[in-house]
Amino acid sequence: MTFSQLRDKDVINVPDGRKLGKPIDLAFCENAMIEAIVVPGPSSIWNCLSREREGCAIPWNRIRRIGDDVILVDLDANFWNQQ
Repeated sequence: MTFSQLRDKDVINVPDGRKLGKPIDLAFCENAMIEAIVVPGPSSIWNCLSREREGCAIPWNRIRRIGDDVILVDLDANFWNQQ
């Protein structure tokens, strides 16, 4: 699968059903393996006014399934407090 195919999929958090957006980047470890997918950060008025948008890195081990249209992840409420 290519990144262009990945970035067309919606990322959905399974525990609360929240749509997190589409992947905007990938993070790699020093061994060139995917370490995380990056989705747009939580929306705020400041992010909308800024040209640079921070992203939230979702560790690869939190991805539960990559389907035809969606990427299902398993993130608890504590994950967002750590970002």
